[in-house]
This record gives sequence, structure tokens and C-alpha cells, in this order.
Amino acid sequence: MYLYDSPEETAAMLESIGSASIEELFASIPAELRFSGELDIPGPMGELELARHVGGLAGRNTDAKSAVCFLGGGSYDHFIPSVVDVVASRSEFYTSYTPYQPEVSQGNLQVMFEYQTLICQLTGMDVSNASLYEGGSATIEAILMAMSATRRHGKVAMLRSVHPEYRSITRTYLGPHETQVVEIPWSAEGSADLARAGEVIDETTACVVVQHPNFFGAIEPLAKLSEIAHANGALVVHVFDPISLGLLRRPAELGADIAVAEGQSLGTPMLYGGPYLGILACREPFLRRLPGRIAGQTVDRHGRRCWVLTLQTREQHIRREKATSNICTNQGLFALRAAVYLALMGPLGLREVATQCLHKAHAALASITTSEIFERRFASPFFKEFVVRDRDGRVEQRLEAARNDRILAGIPLGTWYPELDDSFLVAVTEQRTAEEIAAWSKSLGATP
Repeated sequence: MYLYDSPEETAAMLESIGSASIEELFASIPAELRFSGELDIPGPMGELELARHVGGLAGRNTDAKSAVCFLGGGSYDHFIPSVVDVVASRSEFYTSYTPYQPEVSQGNLQVMFEYQTLICQLTGMDVSNASLYEGGSATIEAILMAMSATRRHGKVAMLRSVHPEYRSITRTYLGPHETQVVEIPWSAEGSADLARAGEVIDETTACVVVQHPNFFGAIEPLAKLSEIAHANGALVVHVFDPISLGLLRRPAELGADIAVAEGQSLGTPMLYGGPYLGILACREPFLRRLPGRIAGQTVDRHGRRCWVLTLQTREQHIRREKATSNICTNQGLFALRAAVYLALMGPLGLREVATQCLHKAHAALASITTSEIFERRFASPFFKEFVVRDRDGRVEQRLEAARNDRILAGIPLGTWYPELDDSFLVAVTEQRTAEEIAAWSKSLGATP
């Protein structure tokens, strides 16, 4: 349904801008690039007929709700309690804009402050911003923070097991800086090659970027990598999975200086890949280098508790050329969803989700490796994701066969890692049932 312009309205607009006709308005566009004739679309429909037609088109889509999802790699099919949608859909939050005027934005500022508090409790860090765009932008912002803090611009060390898209974003950003991005390979177990890390990390390194659990789901020796980095004066950027912290030690406890994450798993649907939520937290010494917004708690002239944006001198809209980042906004709606999710789940709820992910992922691995066709690619301990190798090298065919059974069985890894073109990445969340795991294994040909 739409409202179109009447001939009289079109004529009035053309007269206002000084064009005699639509043809004259678009005369600057070459004729061969203009569309002529009639669009091949259905004729007019009534509202009921149109709703049925559009519903039929939408029903042809396949998504995580109409298929069993074992996809991962940064976007996960976690359960979202109904209260998250109820709170986030309130008009005060859903339609609000930038809280530059604190006197009319107390609700949003309070949400930011509570989100920051929850992220600090989750990570063990001293301070969090009010969110960034998504995990990839949070990662590069953390790297730029580290370069500024250490005053080292020559080299950044990054594990090759960090999300390949995050690594690509890093290379794109650091290209103009002429900063060398050195990648540390993984060992046969799927975690960092510590010997190579010791060779790469030196006194010219600004930071070491570690994803733990890594892109393959494997547990990294983050504490040992932190020791190597700090011994050379480099900072540690820890890319983490928020759900994993229900079981694993917090970034601050493992020596991380800056912690970043994709926050989609905290109450946001998969949404075809975005928009999502970038999490960024750090130790107190780096507070003034933290990009984006920070909400602070204070009191008004009557002594009542209230909230404001604070330390805005870091942001582009205040200092511009002296800003630490060009990011001056945040993902407020998704930060709200994360805050509601974390507050609702609490430590015990988050631990239960993480425990279910852990056990179900190991059950899925056990199910598929009973077949001689498949084997586990890496031996490192893992959380909710793991890599399966197809001995026959028929990854695409098997995943396609599973899709025909309405099962999204995994992500082929050859796209990013040519040496792993016979392997695929599998994620198992608390949503998956024993029956779904059995159907997944069968659809891939592992069980009769």
C-alpha cells in the first residue's frame, strides 16, 4: 500500500524546481540507462488480496524459524525470553533518538548506564561504553585504542583463528596507517601456536588480538598469550563470546586489557546478519581512550539520582580532529535488549544456557563422528562450536542435502581458509533438542 502523487501535485513540484516535465528533469541521465515501458508487476489489489499475496511471497523464504539451525561463526540461534521483546518494543525506547538533552532522555540514559554496569560485571573490566555497531567495529576500535595507549604503530599481532571478517576489517582500517598486521597460526590442536606467538610478539607490537573461544570454537591459552604480550609491553584485546562467560573465566581474570564481543547472542534474533551490537570494555587506565558514549550517574540540583552522557570530549561531535574515534553513536535498542536479557537471566541463568550449549555441542560431535565419513578436525577443548572434517571432501553437497531437509547444518570453511575446504563449522545452542541433533546427523549422512 502506498500513496502516490496526483498529476496536480507532480506539476506543482516540477514548477517549484523549474522543470517543465519529468523528461526534462531526468535529461541528464543517458537514454540507454533509463527504463521505458511498463513494469512487470501485478495489477491493483484490495488490502485482503494484497496481504495474501505478500504473505505467500514471504512464505517462500527459509530462515532460522522455519529450519533447524546449526549455523554459527558470530551469529547464533539462542533462545530469547518474551520479556525482552516486550520491553524493547515500548515506544519510549523503540522510537527515541540521541540523548543529547539529558533532562528529556533519562530512561535511555539509565538503560545505557545499566547496560554498562552489566557488561563490566560480565567481563570483570572496569568500564564499558554504551555499545558500538557490531563485533567487527568493536575489534578495530580496541586495536586503535591499544595503538594510541602504547604509542606503537608498527605492528599488530592477530591470531589467524580470529573471525576472518574481523581480520579483514582490521587490514582495511590499518592499511592507511601502514601498520603491519602479523597473523599467528593455529597449532594442530586448533588453538594458538605459542612458539610462533613468542617469535611474533616483540617490543614493536601494539597489541595481541585473541578470540577465545576462537572462530573454530576452540579454547585458546589466553593467560599464556597475555603473559607473552605484557612481557613485551603490548596490550591484549580479547574477543569473547558473551554466553561462554557463563562457564569460562572472565577476560579480566585472564589478563585481557580490552574486551570486545558481538552482542547478538544477548537477546537479539539472527536478523539475516544484522544490525547487531558491538561490546567494548576495558581497564580503567584506558578510560579516556574509549570510543563512543559513556553514560554516568550523578544527582540533580534537588539531590535526586539522574544520568548524563559523560566524557564526551572523546567523541567526534565535540573535538573532531582530536577525537580518539569517529564513532559518536551506539546501538541503543540492541544494548537495551542485551541489558534486559542479562538482568533477566542473571548469573545462574547464563550458566545454565552455557552448560546446555556445552553438553549439546559435545553430544552432536559424538553423534556425527560415529560415522567413518566424518572426523573432528581439531583436538582442543571447545565450547559450543566445533569443526567437522568430511573425509570424502563433499562438504557443499552434504550441506545442500541437509538444506533440502530444512536443516542449516553448518558453515563451509573453504571460503576463508582454503586449507579447510574439506571442513565445516557447526554451532549447537541450548535451542537444539536431541531429536534435532539426530536429524542433523542423519541429514548429513552420518547415520542411516
